[in-house]
Amino acid sequence: MKVSQALESRMSVRAFTDQQVPVGTVKKVLEKAARSPSGSNLQPWRMVILTPEKLAKLNALMEKRLSGEANVNGDAQEYNIHPEKLKEPYRTSRYEVGEDMYALLGISRDEKPKRLEWFANNFKFFGAPAAAFCFVDRTMGQPQWSDLGMYLQSVMLLFQEEGIDTCPQECWAMYPKTIHEFCDMPDELMLFCGMAIGYKDKNHPVNNLKTKRLYSSEWLKVL
Repeated sequence: MKVSQALESRMSVRAFTDQQVPVGTVKKVLEKAARSPSGSNLQPWRMVILTPEKLAKLNALMEKRLSGEANVNGDAQEYNIHPEKLKEPYRTSRYEVGEDMYALLGISRDEKPKRLEWFANNFKFFGAPAAAFCFVDRTMGQPQWSDLGMYLQSVMLLFQEEGIDTCPQECWAMYPKTIHEFCDMPDELMLFCGMAIGYKDKNHPVNNLKTKRLYSSEWLKVL
């Protein structure tokens, strides 16, 4: 598979089959991706792979969190997933992807309980049989966060090469303490995101979502 093919076929899959992904395959991909660019070779990514047994335990724990059983140590977000006040064209891009997704699911704007029920699937990794978390040292700054993005993009493209689908999930930043404790990570590390890993359910309507991209005239300048 060419890089261009992997990039074109990659998508954020939001419904997976129960076909298993061997832990060894996940580990191999994460190790290959470590050749990603990294400023001054800091390699700031710190990854955790969830075995099927641990994933089942986390899913059970998140059922409790979503039903209202709070973490006794709190779960305050440590970073904003989006800027607080999005301006255009960013606001429209975010709005459109949500509306397009719910339209495919047949959930109207006024059906808020159904929207919340669907959103809760984020915290089950959309039924994916494998998952990973990405952490970063708290001393790292914005340049190193960009390194995380390059690493995670490499991970997703390498999974495409393996015929495996993914969904990167910053939503896990809503439960940082829960995940930090569950993964037994040292205090100096901060949760960045999670990633669902598995095989796309081709029959689920949500996986027909094709996100729109801006025309290059809106973001590209040639001098």
